[in-house]
Amino acid sequence: MSGHSKFANIKHKKEKNDAAKGKIFTIIGREIAVAVKEGGPDPANNYKLAQVIAKAKSNNMPNDTIERGIKKAAGDLGNVNYEYITYEGYGPSGIAIIVNALTDNKNRTAANVRSAFTKGQGSIGTPGCVSFMFDEKGQIIVDKEECTLDADDLMMTALDAGAEDFQEEEDSYEILTTPEAFEEVRKALEAAGISMVSAEVTMLPQTYVELTDETALKNLQKTLDLLEADDDVQAVYHNWDE
Repeated sequence: MSGHSKFANIKHKKEKNDAAKGKIFTIIGREIAVAVKEGGPDPANNYKLAQVIAKAKSNNMPNDTIERGIKKAAGDLGNVNYEYITYEGYGPSGIAIIVNALTDNKNRTAANVRSAFTKGQGSIGTPGCVSFMFDEKGQIIVDKEECTLDADDLMMTALDAGAEDFQEEEDSYEILTTPEAFEEVRKALEAAGISMVSAEVTMLPQTYVELTDETALKNLQKTLDLLEADDDVQAVYHNWDE
């Protein structure tokens, strides 16, 4: 992972998200509703809900908004009709792309995702066609300037809690966990007063691909922008070396 700091990219995404915070909160609200329907309203007994709450906090969603979302979902279980669906495909120059969506209309979402790929000169593939190029990991990013611990103490706190990797970059620390250990590590850092720029279970590419062709870059950005603008799309993962 060294040399591929995600901090700058995450900061850029946060700034873009701040301009559309209402959409981000709506997306997370849907995830809360589905998690509560599947496992109940207590995050201590609902691993998926605990993950969504961590994501909500890393996106600066207020605690009272999170609590209202959980209570609303708990009292409205019969009306939660969203389901998760994953698409895999290729952007220009064979860039691998995974799209996670949460939708109440699979036909609409499939058409929109397919259109985004097509407009960027890419194509939808079959399930599993690119996911083997990624690893599912818990990823926590800590801004060095906001960290109250030195690197060694932060590393030991993370490793003692169950983290499997720790990387120091120029402006940030990256902590990686298995998906199963993510919540324990996140809670340990929170208990230590560590401010986290990002904390989520994500898909990390095993290798990165550089793009130098201007047309390919524009087409890839077109696909990513269209996917990001789609309300049904929860997350987009790719192996483009930005």
